Amino acid sequence: MKIENIQVLRGPNIWSVSRKKLIQMRLNLEDMEDRPTNTIEGFYDRLEKLMPSLYTHRCSPGVEGGFFQRVIAGTWMGHVIEHIALEIQSLAGMETGFGRTRETKTKGVYNVVFTYLEEKVGIFAAESAVAIADAVINGEDYDLDRDIQKMREIRENTRLGPSTGSIVEEAIARDIPWIRLNNQSLVQLGYGKNQVRFRATMTEKTSSIAVDIASNKDETKRLLLEQAIPVAKGITISSLEGVDEAIRKVGFPLVFKPLDGNHGRGISINIRTREDAVAAYEFAAKISRRVIVERFITGYDFRVLVIDNKMVAAALRDPAHVKGDGVSTIQQLIDKENTDPRRGYGHENVLTLISIDRDTLDLLEKKGYTLETVPKKGEKVFVKSTANLSTGGTSVDVTDHVHPQNIFICERISKIIGLDICGIDIMAENLTEPLTENGGVVLEVNAAPGFRMHIAPSEGLPRNVAGHVIDMLYPPGKSARIPIISITGTNGKTTTTRLIAHIVKNNGHRVGFTTSDGVYVQN
Repeated sequence: MKIENIQVLRGPNIWSVSRKKLIQMRLNLEDMEDRPTNTIEGFYDRLEKLMPSLYTHRCSPGVEGGFFQRVIAGTWMGHVIEHIALEIQSLAGMETGFGRTRETKTKGVYNVVFTYLEEKVGIFAAESAVAIADAVINGEDYDLDRDIQKMREIRENTRLGPSTGSIVEEAIARDIPWIRLNNQSLVQLGYGKNQVRFRATMTEKTSSIAVDIASNKDETKRLLLEQAIPVAKGITISSLEGVDEAIRKVGFPLVFKPLDGNHGRGISINIRTREDAVAAYEFAAKISRRVIVERFITGYDFRVLVIDNKMVAAALRDPAHVKGDGVSTIQQLIDKENTDPRRGYGHENVLTLISIDRDTLDLLEKKGYTLETVPKKGEKVFVKSTANLSTGGTSVDVTDHVHPQNIFICERISKIIGLDICGIDIMAENLTEPLTENGGVVLEVNAAPGFRMHIAPSEGLPRNVAGHVIDMLYPPGKSARIPIISITGTNGKTTTTRLIAHIVKNNGHRVGFTTSDGVYVQN
């Protein structure tokens, strides 16, 4: 078999009006044109063993197992490849279901058509499906898990992240057109003078000065302190000599974090000895030349989200952890936790798989544990020092429990820093009491905060925070589109177009029009 061409279809097409994301593969079956599946000895058994989940494909019989019935009765290889391409995408976490296989006017050459969610994954699935079919035909072993993992990696590298994706989905729900401007997270909503651009959760309204301030944790803390916002005591150092100064001025226990860090990278907490402090400084210095050293505050980690100077969501974040059962080792407990269907690779699910890194090993070492330690039944063992969801943490929605004074403080912080979309990290026993009464402090302010903990919390009510972003970018009365008048006919199209353009222009609008005379904007 030979792939002659793979074409990506975007938008309404000859196969479907409603399914706008299709791969069309031109496949030459060559000698397989004369060998339907029922003539290939052992083909059905090998296919079922390799991909038993194909049983769910109903195919033309309309019942589970329908596709396998077709294979047993005899069907052509293009049809089989269509189903394989759909199933391997579903196994990689991208549910797809529509497919068509039709012979062209050239004997043995077929158009194999199937849906995709991510373009590059769809292309890979087409090539992989042919390779899988070849292996099954020839009775060869095939590493299906390798291809599924590869598709997950392609998806994570190319798809919109959960925050960007949630804003795009909200725009689609409101019939606002969108275009992806690069292969990262730069997106345009709307057209012409009504267009708005954003990247992740930074919009064209986001002040670059505000982003600079938020990126500099020392500057942020100074500004907040001047405005009577409670912050953690600390200093900034840039050398090993500064470690001793930090110990003397701030006192144990300490937290070390890079001045310009994000996503919890380079952070060490609850440092209680000079030896650990030196190691923590060196760890943070890999991320940023300057390192913040703060007093370690006990309590719970909260994230408050403020959009357009209004608090819209709050979440309690818990670092990645396992609970002992008195029998399993910490490694076994992590492996078991990673089998939770809510956990997935990267951002594919509500939760992220827990990985083992230096932070994990350091935390365990401080408790005198290793990965082979068996914790007591019910014992909670933290395997990450920060509560970021990207490192396996969990979140609980607490939006409805935030004290009005804390709401006021958070909305003030967004104005002080100047961010239109602002994530505020708070360490406190709770948010139901004012921070000024329970000793809570603001740890840092984040530009481009992640939305995943709010749109898909582990527990509690999901919050449509993307809706608040669209409300800010497109307040009531603001259009996202440019009105277009189309004129068709045999004679007089140009004259009619010019007359309409003249009328619209005299009503105060800026007009662009095209006729056989040329393209005009205003005059």
